Amino acid sequence: MRQTAEGSLRARLRSVWNDTFLYTLLSILIGLLAGSVILLVTGFNPIEAYGTLFGGVLGTGKTRMYAVQYAAPIIFTGLSVTFAFKTGLFNIGAEGQYIMGGLAALVVSVLMPLPAGLHGAVAVLAGGLAGAVWGAVAGLLKAYKGIHEVIVTIMLNWIAFYFSNFIVMTPMFKKPNSTASVEVSETARIYTDAFKEHFGSVHIHWGMLLAPVAVAFCWVILNKTTLGFRLRAVGFNRNAAEYGGINVGRSISLSMGISGMLAGLGGAVQVLGVVGRITQLAAQEGYGFDGISVSMIGGINPIGALFAGLFYGGMKYGGSKLNIIGAPSELVNVIIGVIIYSIAIMGAFRALVFFFRAKKEGRPL
Repeated sequence: MRQTAEGSLRARLRSVWNDTFLYTLLSILIGLLAGSVILLVTGFNPIEAYGTLFGGVLGTGKTRMYAVQYAAPIIFTGLSVTFAFKTGLFNIGAEGQYIMGGLAALVVSVLMPLPAGLHGAVAVLAGGLAGAVWGAVAGLLKAYKGIHEVIVTIMLNWIAFYFSNFIVMTPMFKKPNSTASVEVSETARIYTDAFKEHFGSVHIHWGMLLAPVAVAFCWVILNKTTLGFRLRAVGFNRNAAEYGGINVGRSISLSMGISGMLAGLGGAVQVLGVVGRITQLAAQEGYGFDGISVSMIGGINPIGALFAGLFYGGMKYGGSKLNIIGAPSELVNVIIGVIIYSIAIMGAFRALVFFFRAKKEGRPL
C-alpha cells in the first residue's frame, strides 16, 4: 500500500516536472523578479512600476485593444517559428518573410484596383504567398542542396530588407518628399472604425481575428492530419521518414513554405491594417526575431504562441508607459531576456535529469 502511494506521488511529481506551462510560468516570475531587483537598484518602486506597466495595458478597453493590435503580427511570426520547430527546422527568417509579406500587400494594394473588401482579401493573400515563397526558397536549398536553413534564412532576411527599401524608393511607390511609400489604397484597408466609440483611435483590423484562426490552422495541421504527421516525422528522424516512404525533400520545402506564409500574413495585416505604408528602414524592425521569443515562451506550441504573443505584445506596449514614472522602457526587454534564458536553462536542466535518470534505470536515451 505504501509503495503504491509512493509510486503515485512520484508519478505526480514527474508529471509536474514535465508540465511545460508550469516551468514557463516560473520563468515569467523569475523575469519579473529580476526586473524588480533592477528597479530597486536604480531607485524605482517595483510595485509602482509594475502597476504602471500592467495598468497601461489593462486599464481601459482602448489600451487593451492597443495591446492586441501590437501583438497580432508577433503572434503570426511566433506561429511561423513554432511551425518550423515542430517539423525539425529552425526558421530564423521570419523577419524576411514578414517584410516580403508586407511589401507584396502594398504592391497589390497600389497596382491592382479591386472593389473594397475583395481588394483587402487579395492583398492579404498576396502577402501570405510572398512569405511562403520566401520560406520555400530556404526549404528547397535545405532539402536538395543540404544548405542549413539558418544560414539561408539569415541571408534572405537581408535580401528582403534591402529589396523592400529599393522598391519603396522607386518612383512608382515613393511618396514625394518622403522616405516612405505611398499610402495603401483605401479599398485595400482591412480595419474598421465601427468600434471607434468604444476604443477610440485603435484600428480593429482583420489580423486580430486571423491570428487565432491561424493558431487553430497550425494546431489542426500538426496534430490531426496526415500531412502534419509526415512533416513531424521528417523532423523527428529524416532517415526513418524516408525509409517509411515519405518524400523528405517535399516535406521540408512545404514546411518552410507554410512557416513563411504565416510570417508573410503578419506583415500583410500590419501594413494593411495598422501602418498603411512601408518606410525605408535603417534597420530591421525585429518582428520576426520577436517571434522566436514568442515561440519559446509559448513552449513551441501553436496555442501557447497565441497567449505568449498577447503577453509579449502587452509587455511591449505597457513598457512605453514606464516613462510616466521616469523608469526606462528598456526594462521590458531585460525582463523578456531573463524569461527566455530561464526557459532555456530549465529545458537544459530537465534534459540532464532525464539523461541521468535513464542511465540509472538502464533505459535507452
